[in-house]
Amino acid sequence: MIPEQTRHHPRSSAIRRMPQGRTFRGAPELSAISVSVVTYETSVDELRTLLGSLAKSRRRVDVVVVDNSPTEALRPIVEDAGVRYLPAGQNLGFGCGHNLAMRQMLESSTYHLVCNPDIHCGPEVLGALEAFMDASPEVGLVMPRIVYPDGQEQRLCKRLPTPVDLLVRRFLGKLGEYFLRRSSDQYELKHLDFRVTREVPSLSGCFMFLRTSVLRQTGLFDPRFFMYMEDVDLCRRVGAVSSTVFYPAVSVTHNYAKGSYKNRKLLKYHVASAVRYFSKWGWFADPERRTLNSRTEVLRQQPSPRESAPVSAATYAGTR
Repeated sequence: MIPEQTRHHPRSSAIRRMPQGRTFRGAPELSAISVSVVTYETSVDELRTLLGSLAKSRRRVDVVVVDNSPTEALRPIVEDAGVRYLPAGQNLGFGCGHNLAMRQMLESSTYHLVCNPDIHCGPEVLGALEAFMDASPEVGLVMPRIVYPDGQEQRLCKRLPTPVDLLVRRFLGKLGEYFLRRSSDQYELKHLDFRVTREVPSLSGCFMFLRTSVLRQTGLFDPRFFMYMEDVDLCRRVGAVSSTVFYPAVSVTHNYAKGSYKNRKLLKYHVASAVRYFSKWGWFADPERRTLNSRTEVLRQQPSPRESAPVSAATYAGTR
């Protein structure tokens, strides 16, 4: 059983790195990749598009859809796609919904994808990410390039936030960005070249490709976060024992809604989660954040032995 991360453990002054572990690849009882999707009154068209794209993957995947909706209207769409449907019976929120699926899946998979229902990807994506992770045992989490439906890039690579970072982005808008532009640009890592594979301290929860052996160390999503910041929290815990990496060689499309910018209820969830996050890790006195935020090394790529595209192996170009 893989535990949820429920309490804040004492932190050491040095960030621990995950040792190279045993690989489970090739074991017949394991699925290489498991996928969890959490829905709540999700668009039928979006869900059908996602499940169709996963079905076309060049790798065998085990998919579970956890439905937080008040009805089971999405059940026929999921079951028609040959995917397991798991009704939650209530709105568990993002992290707890994924935890419900992951507790059933992670003991039998090598990698796990946390995926939003408003995503779709090409058939090469999961195989490329799997090949990258196979060749990079120090990496615990990888995210590909994320684009809007029109092909424009979504800048979802960030530093771990300070309270000021979130205040500027969410409440001060363009005015705050103007007066605190340097801080905002540093938070969004605008000074870095994202045409290359590199370590990134905070990656988006819309598409998290995770090594399950690392999740056994860190635990799952912290259930105290109903919605928002749970991905930052998990990314931070993964980053404390392994590398978290942006990999632009493949991309997925994301219909990014920014719900908390339009809905007062979602805004309340966002604020509550931010308070929980900083109460857990520290508001301003947070030396671990500074250490993790310094990790933005470019990874040196080599041709992968398992894919015809140049998807892979990573070794550090710099040193820590």
